[in-house]
Order: sequence, then structure tokens, then C-alpha cells
Amino acid sequence: MVEVPDPSSATAVGRGDADAAASVRANRLWWDRDADAYQAEHGAFLGDADFVWCPENLREADARLLGDVSGRDVLEVGCGAAMCSRWLAAHGARPVAFDLSAGMLRHARDGATRTGIEVPLVQADAQQLPFQEASFDIAFTAFGAVSFVADSPRVMREVARVLRAGGRWVFATTHPIRWAFPDDPGPNGLTVSIPYFDRSAYVETDANGTPTYVEHHRTLGDRVREIVAAGFRLVDLVEPEWPAGHTQVWGQWSPLRGALLPGTAIYVCVLD
Repeated sequence: MVEVPDPSSATAVGRGDADAAASVRANRLWWDRDADAYQAEHGAFLGDADFVWCPENLREADARLLGDVSGRDVLEVGCGAAMCSRWLAAHGARPVAFDLSAGMLRHARDGATRTGIEVPLVQADAQQLPFQEASFDIAFTAFGAVSFVADSPRVMREVARVLRAGGRWVFATTHPIRWAFPDDPGPNGLTVSIPYFDRSAYVETDANGTPTYVEHHRTLGDRVREIVAAGFRLVDLVEPEWPAGHTQVWGQWSPLRGALLPGTAIYVCVLD
């Protein structure tokens, strides 16, 4: 049995290299171990059957980025506790949700028990989807998978493969410009400290130098090119503004930074 590292035990934090295998292993084990703490901290904000796109509190009920979901086959990529898929099921969709982490899928099962809304759950890597071609009308993720894999172009191709012609792919990530700033919600997070064009990954390692958490940076241009190369057409790029009266701090997201800088980018794509 693999010993799961303690997410709080990182001995080194910085920018570096992490290949596909190292990224998958690190992030699967991280989220398995961190799932309980994540839900304890953010579960009330995210809800049991609600669809929140980002820390700016943009909700699908208002944004309608997925379009009409009634009667549609929908794939949630990197679902976490699958609250978005349960919201979709309650609105007439036929969702399937997958995540790399068994720990997060355990919370998805708990959410189904609390709400009585059952959604098919699958454990999978977004770079190797276990679904047949043209199985879904819509695919989406709210901060799942895309930034955590080394080969995000492959994720785009895999999503294109499982979507039907004309299908919609909507995914939210940290806004690329945020990678040039320290990961700090306060004043220290307002000064550029890292070149925007430095595409090295953010890596946390343990005492043995083994990656325990990895995120990969891509510029805005990188994202557009990988979207187009997979056969999608980018029809909208949503940069949610920080809403008045919203005081929640989430990691690097805060009212201070949100008033000055975009924190989230949501890419709305259609398969040609």
C-alpha cells in the first residue's frame, strides 16, 4: 500500500518540472488526503447540489454557460464532490462525473446520500478518458483536471473525442495572469514576481524531493492554441468580476485582488 503524504508536510515549494506520471501520482495522493479538509473549508460555499464556477461566486443558474442542459448527456471532468453534476441532474440533465481522487469521490457519494440525487461516478485520469467516442453533448469542469495535468492538449483531444458534433466544452481555470503574482490574497499578491512566460510548474515536494502537489501553467495563447488544435472553436472567454458585497477569501482569491485583477478564466468552446 502506498503511504499517502500529508498535504501540510511539503518541505520545498517552487517552480520546476513534473512529468505526466509524477503529476498524476502527486495530485491523486494529495487530493485523496486533502479531501476532508477541502470539504470542511469550502463545502458550505459550494453546496451539495449547486453549480458554482469559481471563487467569484459565478453560478451556472445565472451565467448559463452550458446552455440548455435538459435531456443532455453531460460529462463533468474532475468533479470533486460532484455537486455541479447533482445540480445538473436536478435540472433535467443526464450527468456522469469523474475524478482522479478516490477521496473526492467518497465525498461525492456522501453528497448523493444527503441529497438523494444519484449521479454515476467514475475514477479516471482526464488524459485517458474511459468513455466511447461521441458519448456526450456537453463536457465541463469548474477548476478540475486541466491545470493539474502535464499534457493539457491531450485532455482537450480526449474531451473532443467523447463529445458529439456540435458539443460544448466549458472549463474554468485560474486566470493565466495570476501566475505572474505571488499566491497571496493580501497586498503582497499585487506585485509581479514571476515572468508570465515562465511555463514551469508549481511543485511542492517532500523531504525526499518527491512531488506531492503539482499545477501546470499555460499562457492565454497556449490555451487558445490547444483548444483550436483539438477541433474546438472558442466562442467566449469569461473573466468573472469580483461582485460587490462578496467578502469570501479563498486561497489567493480575495476582494482586494478581485477588484484589480481577474482571478478566473472560463473558456467556452464548441466542437466543430
